[in-house]
Amino acid sequence: MNYITESSKKVPVFAEVDVLVAGSGPAGLAAAIAAAREGVSTMLLERYGCFGGVITQVGVEGFAWYRHEGTVEGGGLAFEFEERAKELGASTKECQSDSEALDAEMFKYVADRMVEEAGVRPILHCYAVEAIVENNVIKGVITESKSGRMAILAKRIIDCTGDGDIAAFAGAPFTKREQPAWVTPMFHCRGVDREKFLKYVYEELQPTYADWKGEWAMQTNGKEDDLFSPYLVKPFTDAIRDGVIKESDNVAYGGTYSTVSPEGDVTQLNVVFMGGVDCTNVEDLTQAEIKGRQAVINAIKALNKYAPGFENARLRNFGMTMGTRESRQIEGYYSMTGDDVMNQGRFEDSIGIYPEFIDGNGYLWVPTTGRYFHIPYRAILPQNIDNLLVAGRCISGDIMAHSAFRNMGCCVVTGQGAGVAAATSIKEDVPASKVNIKKVQDALERQNVRVY
Repeated sequence: MNYITESSKKVPVFAEVDVLVAGSGPAGLAAAIAAAREGVSTMLLERYGCFGGVITQVGVEGFAWYRHEGTVEGGGLAFEFEERAKELGASTKECQSDSEALDAEMFKYVADRMVEEAGVRPILHCYAVEAIVENNVIKGVITESKSGRMAILAKRIIDCTGDGDIAAFAGAPFTKREQPAWVTPMFHCRGVDREKFLKYVYEELQPTYADWKGEWAMQTNGKEDDLFSPYLVKPFTDAIRDGVIKESDNVAYGGTYSTVSPEGDVTQLNVVFMGGVDCTNVEDLTQAEIKGRQAVINAIKALNKYAPGFENARLRNFGMTMGTRESRQIEGYYSMTGDDVMNQGRFEDSIGIYPEFIDGNGYLWVPTTGRYFHIPYRAILPQNIDNLLVAGRCISGDIMAHSAFRNMGCCVVTGQGAGVAAATSIKEDVPASKVNIKKVQDALERQNVRVY
């Protein structure tokens, strides 16, 4: 590889804040709002033109599709996001659960409102490209935007990039599997005959979670087998059988949908899966976006021919970016395990609870029995770098634990915990690694979070 040497130059300081949150998905939104509500100056940095991450940018509307009678959750902002969306006309009843499907477009507005109301300083269209670290303490980040190269200094930084970008820039240790979980180009369709499609689903397919044991070879634990699931695979197997579309080693078809609107929109079509993509590699991302759009067009062709009600359907929109499940995992002071999430792990430094919901790596467990696990504060603290916290799908844990904590609801739990911990450590004037966890837990409970 060839290199050039950049000339050194002074970088202007754009802002100095107490807490800087990088990335505004479910974890980042929760972290920023939670920190600001604790009375510290907070900035939320986002590379795209809207907040919401996987909800608004990818189009995953099924925020809590795991929720059924008997599910026990941690509350806090995870409930508040749904409540505000419903209040502002930005949700509909989710089709398979006791939850709200968040309208991907309208939630952009919901996120704006919640950020503004909390007193968070919003910065869109701005990308963190380097970390400022002195003596193993993070001091800020370098950003690039239309305003040029700028520095943002902060007493605490919360990495909610999903990929652990800030942690990696700072030199914190992380792991990354050679073959990460498959990515999805999410899309929405319009022009669907709603009555005809739903008749096909409910009378002909009659899909349940037990169907996931088939094409997807997922292991359930039995209790969810008879529950309805919007599992949509038969049109694609028929299309592949007849040569209408082709699978490959890196592209597979068949999955689920979310909402079927009265206007004939079918949203969150999660039916294209692509393997071999490293979402920290720009060339992989480029090829995945381009090939993913072709695969979506192929999927619509299959639906047009083999899914009753979809005969005249057409693309409404692609997600703004690829749906990513896995990339870097930080090495924290505790690494969560599959045993923790499948057997009700308990921790004294818990920052919130999450139901026993496992989705990925060959398992599907839907939480219907009231079982839940704790999320330890140590799992969101990267080793070697102080005053940096990480929230979302890249916290510390093995691949089975990741199958639980990567989900949006759990990302909110870790985000809210990180935001409150960052603010509390500032008010105590101690490093993030030395914060009094009891004070953090008390503050979280005041924010309506169930800690134990």
